[in-house]
Amino acid sequence: MTIAFRWCFLGALISLFCAQNSCIEQAASIPAQTTEKTPAPNPVLVQLADDYRAYFLEAMQAAQTPGAAVAIVKGDTVVLLEGFGLKKNGTRDSVDIHTVFRIGSLSKGFAGILTGKLVEEGVLEWNQRVQECFPEFTLRNPEQASRIQLWHLLSHTTGLPYHAFTNLIEKGYDTRRIVLEYFAKAPLGGEEGVFFSYQNAAFCVIEEVMKASTHKDYPTLLGEEILQPAGMLGASCDFSSISACSNKSLPHFWTGAYFAADSISSLYYNAAAAGGVNASIADMAEWLKLLLGHKPQIIADTTLDRVFRPIIDTGKERRILPNWLNRDEAYYALGWRVLQHEGDTIIYHGGYVNGFRGEIAFNRRDDIGICVLMNASTPLSGACIPAFFERWKQVRK
Repeated sequence: MTIAFRWCFLGALISLFCAQNSCIEQAASIPAQTTEKTPAPNPVLVQLADDYRAYFLEAMQAAQTPGAAVAIVKGDTVVLLEGFGLKKNGTRDSVDIHTVFRIGSLSKGFAGILTGKLVEEGVLEWNQRVQECFPEFTLRNPEQASRIQLWHLLSHTTGLPYHAFTNLIEKGYDTRRIVLEYFAKAPLGGEEGVFFSYQNAAFCVIEEVMKASTHKDYPTLLGEEILQPAGMLGASCDFSSISACSNKSLPHFWTGAYFAADSISSLYYNAAAAGGVNASIADMAEWLKLLLGHKPQIIADTTLDRVFRPIIDTGKERRILPNWLNRDEAYYALGWRVLQHEGDTIIYHGGYVNGFRGEIAFNRRDDIGICVLMNASTPLSGACIPAFFERWKQVRK
């Protein structure tokens, strides 16, 4: 009897014994034929994680942030993944890595990537005109409306004025109704492709384009094409999913003396591409791996290159990450901001919805990124990204 056969035979007997006696720990005592050694932790990354964690705890307490979660990813390795604080102030229910938050405008990055994947699959084209799929799309200038392409929607360069009709989204109107009833009434701020003005309603026209091309609604399409393949098993894009979730954070508002818990609103799920994604920090760690190019089975590097390519200078917009980034060093790509800082290119987006705040940023050259989710709007949201990259700059030397 060969040694290999003896091992297989012995393993089978033990497995049977364990199954009959509910005693699976006995199987662990059998020596493996081959042993894979776990790589020693990178001391630089250990230092980075420890330093950032200590900073975050102190800053979170100083800002009275009720609850938060952090993911730091280097390459395809998770360096830090942790929940902090409480899901609901005044309770003992702690945030963990699977606690679901609303991520607000971080959702726009998902729309850019999903569009890129559909372009890869030949379903859409970046230069495709919106009216080819959504003939009802119009603007006050019909000729300009006829020239609008998919990339104009995702880069906020349709020509519509700042936050056009966001107030109607907050009243519960869906994108189709807003387009049909109101888009032709708004004075245009500039020419398509050269005039930047941040949008929610116009951005969500991409949902109508996708639905016409795939015959699937946006939450279904996002789940099938991105969330499920990426292993983002706690993520979703609708109100019913987060309502049914047992491990979710509540949003908080400032009373003047402390942060009080609020209820989760259904608003902005009618604008899912702009602000409707729900996710845990464990989900966002998988998302960072994808964004850094470590899930090529889902999306190609060439598509990521296209999505993250700067399209329009946003210098005239209000400052992004003030006291850290110069006004003339910010651009918008396709659902993403592109920030130039001291020789580094940082892909970034911030989000706010219903009292939740989210921040995500990564450096593709250094293959590193961070995401922070919070259940209240506090000064920590504006400080956590610069604090991370300043620490990374020190340890990468």
